[in-house]
Amino acid sequence: MNIVKPESIALFCLTPGGVRLAQRLQEHLPLNCFTSEKLLAPGFQAFNGSFGETLREAFKSYSALVVVGATGLTVRVLAPLLNDKMTDPAVVVIDERGEHVISLLSGHVGGGNALTLFLAGLLGADPVITTATDVNQMAALDTLATQLDAEMQDFRHAVKTVNQQLVSGQQVGLWWDEPLRAEQARCDCRGFVPVADLQNLPQLDALVCVSLRDSLPELPLPVYKLVPRRVVVGIGCRRATSLKILIDLLQQQLADNHFDPMALRAIGSVTLKQDEPALQQLARCWRVPFELFSSHELRRHEQRFPSSDFVRATVGVGSVSQPVAWLMSEGKLVGNTLREQGVTMTLGVSHLC
Repeated sequence: MNIVKPESIALFCLTPGGVRLAQRLQEHLPLNCFTSEKLLAPGFQAFNGSFGETLREAFKSYSALVVVGATGLTVRVLAPLLNDKMTDPAVVVIDERGEHVISLLSGHVGGGNALTLFLAGLLGADPVITTATDVNQMAALDTLATQLDAEMQDFRHAVKTVNQQLVSGQQVGLWWDEPLRAEQARCDCRGFVPVADLQNLPQLDALVCVSLRDSLPELPLPVYKLVPRRVVVGIGCRRATSLKILIDLLQQQLADNHFDPMALRAIGSVTLKQDEPALQQLARCWRVPFELFSSHELRRHEQRFPSSDFVRATVGVGSVSQPVAWLMSEGKLVGNTLREQGVTMTLGVSHLC
């Protein structure tokens, strides 16, 4: 998913009025602002060649683009690059008088609609949003997934089906697994039918289940499982441990604790392991961050866990996987630590603020 980050927004302006509007927005956001050589002002960068060339290059490297200018021009420049709403950056267009802010591309997954509302609020402008769920004042499955940092099998098909059902007046239920129910309050659930008990379902056309579980009960209707990325794993291992061993053991540890593999958010270890090839490759295989903690950070928590003199002599702290998982999950460890083939793995569950 391509979620907008404030430090990854590029703004383009072509006129003096556009530069003035960009300067207003710079007071509230860390924008990377581009304009022509003749309009350069403090805090702006010159186009690298033409406006079109610079905008197309930014399309590949920023999570959001804001163009102060014409919608038609923006569409013509970017049209050859459009690929997939799940990965394209958000694109927002603003007229140079700051009266209208238009969500042009990647409104849900890319965060374009949320950025449009935010910018319109700063400018006192009218937000222009045309996605069907928003127009009908309903939530959308892809928006919910973005808010939860969640994954789903066959996500594209699920989003198309569920969002169409919502705007067509069909009944789509929404059930939250117990460990995740506290997160409901910060999510947009408009249009979904709340479901409290999977054994006592109301009349529904489909059901979305928010869960970390690897399996759910058989139910007599289409079920779409939305899996928030909350599981973290601390790993200690001998030097030159193979990638296959790490993959097999991680899959085993997730299965033993009944976690869906899509729930994995990050792996972590001690800084001494930052160049361990198999750990780096494991993070890339799962497409998750590889987080590192110093021996000093881990020593502050090692008294909570059994220690090994060998591990202490090797890395400067008596335990690795458990204090790493403790720090990554803020103390919410799950299950038993796996110890096999020179590898230790400890799972934890983190939660979004």
